[in-house]
Amino acid sequence: MNFSERLSFLYALCLNETSNDKSSISTDLQDYDPLEAANYLACYITFKAIREAERSPADERLENFDMLSVYHAYAMLVYAFLMLPLGEEGVVPDTEAAAVIIAKTLFAGLSGEEWAEIIESGSNKFRLIAEARQEHWVDYRQDLDKATVAFVIAGTDEETPFDKDDVIPMFGALLSMLCEAFASD
Repeated sequence: MNFSERLSFLYALCLNETSNDKSSISTDLQDYDPLEAANYLACYITFKAIREAERSPADERLENFDMLSVYHAYAMLVYAFLMLPLGEEGVVPDTEAAAVIIAKTLFAGLSGEEWAEIIESGSNKFRLIAEARQEHWVDYRQDLDKATVAFVIAGTDEETPFDKDDVIPMFGALLSMLCEAFASD
């Protein structure tokens, strides 16, 4: 199974897990575009990480709005690590569209101005992290990349010694680290 097939399969599994209408879930992997899968899984992982880190975006919207852009940057990092292996298969990411989809999914119900602010600030944070040469940021990117790949493999390979849910605490810890890094600025 190549990586795009794994993403599509995991997308279908996660949709089935979260859907109230199981009959609407297709069993044909061709119905699950790898780009859509990456968008969905970046949000899915971020939602799980937020819950695992015991964060409250609703409260932070009122008390610390900039923290929402940290969640957006985190989701975009996950998206980037989901997309990296797809480059070898000739699948090209649409990062601008993904940024909007991720913001609207993570923060449904916010205004267009709020989404624009989250996307702009999150994109700046994403670039800072992606371009940083300091050892702790290099290690952070590597750890998030490994966790993302481990999640995909665990969710699509029955022979792994762990389940995808076993990786969620790592995502929560990595999100907490990112929140702390930007809270201290």
